[in-house]
Amino acid sequence: MRRRIRRLSAQWASSARRLDEKLRSLWREQKRILVHVGFLTEESGDVFSPKVLKGGPLGEMVQWADILTALHVLGHDVKISVSLKELHGFLGVPPGRGSCPLTGPLPFDLIYTDYHGLQQMKQHMGLSLRKHKCHIRVIDTFGTEPAYNHEEYATLHGYRTNWGYWNLHGQQYMTMFPHTPDNSFMGFVAEELNETERMLIQRNKVNNMAVVYGKDASMWKFEGKENFLTILHRYMEIHGTVYYETQRPPEVPAFVKNHGLLPQQELQQLLRKAKLFIGFGFPYEGPAPLEAIANGCIFLQPKFSPPHSSLNHEFFRGKPTSRKVSSQHPYAEEYIGRPHVITIDFNNSEVFDATIREIMKINVEPFLPYEYTCEGMLERVHAYIQNQDFCSPEVPFPPVNASWASLSGPFLPLPNSRVLTWAANTTSFPSWPPLTALRLLTSVQGQSCVEACQSEGLICEPALHRFINIKEAFSALDLQCEGVESEMNHLFPAFSAEHAECSLQHDPLLFSCAGSSPKYQRLCPCRDYRKGQVALCRDCL
Repeated sequence: MRRRIRRLSAQWASSARRLDEKLRSLWREQKRILVHVGFLTEESGDVFSPKVLKGGPLGEMVQWADILTALHVLGHDVKISVSLKELHGFLGVPPGRGSCPLTGPLPFDLIYTDYHGLQQMKQHMGLSLRKHKCHIRVIDTFGTEPAYNHEEYATLHGYRTNWGYWNLHGQQYMTMFPHTPDNSFMGFVAEELNETERMLIQRNKVNNMAVVYGKDASMWKFEGKENFLTILHRYMEIHGTVYYETQRPPEVPAFVKNHGLLPQQELQQLLRKAKLFIGFGFPYEGPAPLEAIANGCIFLQPKFSPPHSSLNHEFFRGKPTSRKVSSQHPYAEEYIGRPHVITIDFNNSEVFDATIREIMKINVEPFLPYEYTCEGMLERVHAYIQNQDFCSPEVPFPPVNASWASLSGPFLPLPNSRVLTWAANTTSFPSWPPLTALRLLTSVQGQSCVEACQSEGLICEPALHRFINIKEAFSALDLQCEGVESEMNHLFPAFSAEHAECSLQHDPLLFSCAGSSPKYQRLCPCRDYRKGQVALCRDCL
């Protein structure tokens, strides 16, 4: 982590200067922040550190290094804890294993941790955790959906998980990729190239060179790899970076040139020469494909049919999400796409062969989405810190004495569209994102709000859910209600066409972008977003 922070320090510094220019007129509050990296503590059985130099998962460490840097560069007062002793000292928890409450006020405005750290805080803070949990942000790679977060609801309705039930606000969970709009997208950064480096890369690309994504020999253990690797070998020289101590791993075919585990800079040099970076389907959603694309590689990955999820795949079982993962790297597939990312069925030899021949003819430039640059991450983290507030009580909505001028309430249709917006002449309420960003629409039956918003080029925004959880929203959308009920259900507010029933959400913790049912058309709070920065609406900075 230290090496990464040092290597990228110049990029962070120049990005901070650019962001400072952009935000010059805005007042910013310095926060007292504790970063407790739970998975690195001995008490959590730190399984990551010993494996890092043996091809183990680096993604979490990459992200934590970038979070620490972003918080420091933004000028906050940051303390770092990687042991229970340090955690006790920073929080002022009485020593010992007892769950004693804090004796004084919480000495931090924000605490960034992970699920391991959250469990440790529960054990050592006792009832104080409930009082102070609005200050916590949980770094959560795969995302936590509201149905798994709400302890009572999850227990009643069979949303079983090894990680959920914390009753936090959904946006207190922060993910590595923007795959779960109910959570906040934290992300990480990939190294940016200057113009000279970009030109050198394009000049020195080796057209028939491929690098395989997978540092651990176990990632090469699966049926069918011989078929497509044999096809690939027909056209390209294949390179691997699989860790080994003395003997070459038997899982790696003899025709693969294995370099062993490479330091980051040597790996980068390899990627700068290679034309193709190919994934075998695991690991899911790591940083490496973005780094390869940023170094001018085409990323080829397998399509999953059916998609992988907690219902059909051991890896996702017990994770607090029902998300269906359509490929090894859905972000690369959906947000980057061709020509930089190609997603195909690896079991179809003809398609695989044709795709390799196509790749050899394509020339691509290095590409990095803005949200994965240092400036993009600083912009996003700054916006969260200054605007997200889960501690102050929300202003009641609708107001007790609310009377709308029309049956449609505060909503107006956009011209030539099925989408509604917040009427400009209606009272505005304090909100972030602001109500100017709100776009209200209905899903079709069996569709989640994530999908419904995406179909209109928008993003589902859980912070705006409370503004559409009113009976007037049904009228505005021309949905005829025989009756209006309020219940705890993560699909509500929603409309049942079969019974002409309109259902409002009873518990704000269950407002959810995820989730669908063939019975319901869901009411969805969507928003626009900034080009290259899906976490922020156009008016969000």
